Amino acid sequence: MIVVGLTGGIGAGKSTVSKLLAERGAAIVDADQIARDLQSPGSPVLAKMAERFGADIIDDDGSLNRAAVAKIVFSDKAALDDLNGIVHPAMQAEIQRQIDLNADTDRVVVLDFPLLGENPRRGLAATIVVDIPYEAAIERVVEYRGMDEDDARNRINSQISREERLERATHVLDNSGSFDDLASQVDELWAAVVKLPSFVPPDDADDPVK
Repeated sequence: MIVVGLTGGIGAGKSTVSKLLAERGAAIVDADQIARDLQSPGSPVLAKMAERFGADIIDDDGSLNRAAVAKIVFSDKAALDDLNGIVHPAMQAEIQRQIDLNADTDRVVVLDFPLLGENPRRGLAATIVVDIPYEAAIERVVEYRGMDEDDARNRINSQISREERLERATHVLDNSGSFDDLASQVDELWAAVVKLPSFVPPDDADDPVK
């Protein structure tokens, strides 16, 4: 098993790269999907979130109103830290469980994690960053997600800077061009990734990839 991390800021195109890697045979551990599952109606995580941020974040059908949470946390660092403190322990445990499912295989496991820069994990064979200039990311989020520009800026600014993310990268994919150009870069990346060393858990880590 080869374990690599995949990250990128909002609007960078990380999800597109994740799909391209899956098409090439990677096992994807999707941190965003894990977070959504952990915040499902009736879950302990959702109950803790409602206790912290108020019952208004839960819709009449019991589901999480993500827009309401985003409005609170992406303009308030303390609130964002509180949210991360509620969600991340459970999410990290589930990430590890899904990685462990591939422990006895020779697959490439891609940890698709937007906050990998903020929450580095030991034992990764590579850290792949999907990169795009700041203003281009704003334009894409507004155009393709229909997000208000101020909201888009607040979300992007709540993450680590582009420069900090690039400093932690072992491989960078430039997504400022066409889809075909990105796909070509992913092909080159895949050829390199499959030659990386297999995962070896750190001796001093209870959570071997954390």
